[in-house]
Amino acid sequence: MAYRVLILCTGNSVRSQMAEGLLRQLGGRAFEGHQRRKQTDGYVSELASEAMRAIGFDISAHRSKSVSEFEGRLRQPS
Repeated sequence: MAYRVLILCTGNSVRSQMAEGLLRQLGGRAFEGHQRRKQTDGYVSELASEAMRAIGFDISAHRSKSVSEFEGRLRQPS
């Protein structure tokens, strides 16, 4: 079972996208990364994509997502 990690960010187009990309690729199947914000523009900054590409990580398929997409799916550990 993978640990679910929720990464919250105010803009959701740079830092959280980079954090999710690193978590997914370095953590492998041990982690399921999710990044959210309350309001979303739906895009990832090209500068974030370029920076990640420069260190060998591809986040070009990422998009910013709203918290409402995952309501009921994320739960606290018992």
